[in-house]
Amino acid sequence: MAMSIGSVGTVPAALASAGTGDAVAVSVLKKSLDIQEQTALQLLQALPQSAGGASARPVGALGNTINTFA
Repeated sequence: MAMSIGSVGTVPAALASAGTGDAVAVSVLKKSLDIQEQTALQLLQALPQSAGGASARPVGALGNTINTFA
C-alpha cells in the first residue's frame, strides 16, 4: 500500500475544522440550555402562590380524607 506525503497536510486542517465544529455545537447547546432555564423559571414564577400551604387546613376538614370502608 503506497502512502502519499501530499495528504499529510490535510489531516491537521481536518482536525482543526472538526474542533471548530465541536466548539460551535457546544456553544449552541449552552445557549439552548440557558433559554430553557429562563423559560422554566418564568413558568414557575407564573404559578399562583398558595395562601398558607396544606398544613394550614384542619385535619378533619371536608375533602381532605377519603373513607374506604368495605
